[in-house]
Amino acid sequence: MDRSVKTPLSNVQSEMLKLFASNIPEEHLVELKKVMAKFLLEKARDKADKIWEEQGYDDQKLTDILNSKG
Repeated sequence: MDRSVKTPLSNVQSEMLKLFASNIPEEHLVELKKVMAKFLLEKARDKADKIWEEQGYDDQKLTDILNSKG
């Protein structure tokens, strides 16, 4: 008996299912993967930039961290 809790799909999953139900051509799928990768990279960079600023990091601090012997 399966007792796992079923959760609804996220908004992203729902939209992706709608898209893939249309059986898009392979070249469109490749392009879509690139768009998603770029989007996620930009979000990761934004988050890293925010942390960088909040922590008061600068080039010298990074150099110090990289040169420390742990």
